[in-house]
Amino acid sequence: MIDRLDHFVLTVADAAATLDFYVRGLGMREERFGEGRLALVFGRQKINIHVADAAPILPRAARPVPGSADICLIAALPLAEVEAHLRREGFVIELGPVPRTGATGPITSLYLRDPDGNLVEVSSYG
Repeated sequence: MIDRLDHFVLTVADAAATLDFYVRGLGMREERFGEGRLALVFGRQKINIHVADAAPILPRAARPVPGSADICLIAALPLAEVEAHLRREGFVIELGPVPRTGATGPITSLYLRDPDGNLVEVSSYG
């Protein structure tokens, strides 16, 4: 019944810090839409950004708080290139590369945290 993930929402404390992490660190593209809405776009997906102290966008999660997400992103480049880029840009890799299991088989993963403490797993297949 379900084909793919379209978007998900991150509740953040600081939109500028979040943009820096995902744009400079992971190569996503910033997008502004609607009435001042903010998103990060990659491939055919996006992450909508909700700032915790701003007026809520309804409906929303029951308890939206910064730092409660744990996400896995599949890299478009070899993981060694992603790792080298992150280190050059000064982002701290918490763990990895390590073997894990993804949605369709074995993956190799790096783990780091965004400015809100969300766990971000960047992985590659094969």
